[in-house]
Amino acid sequence: MPALASPIEDTRTDEEVRTIPARPWTTVVWNDPVNLMSYVTWVFRSYFGMARDKAERLMMQVHTQGRATVSHGSLEQMEADTQAMHGFGLWATVEPAGDAGGGGGGAGGTRRGEPR
Repeated sequence: MPALASPIEDTRTDEEVRTIPARPWTTVVWNDPVNLMSYVTWVFRSYFGMARDKAERLMMQVHTQGRATVSHGSLEQMEADTQAMHGFGLWATVEPAGDAGGGGGGAGGTRRGEPR
């Protein structure tokens, strides 16, 4: 019978555990053939509370580049934002921040949990 592995003891202090930064995530909205540009702008303004110029800039990025990062923060918040975008009929996904497969997005999104 093989020997069982013993559990590894976590020797980190509470302070060390608290200071490990959470991995940042993003919500990406994708272009689709259905929604009007004015509607996408309205969604960004109403859900994220974006100023009109920022919402229009991100909408144009979705339209011309095929995608735009619209928010960034914790995984849980980005999942909630993505579900909200689905509720509005938009195509959206959650991606790790700085994902090399980007193709647009940048830092144009809203940081969740802070004033907009």
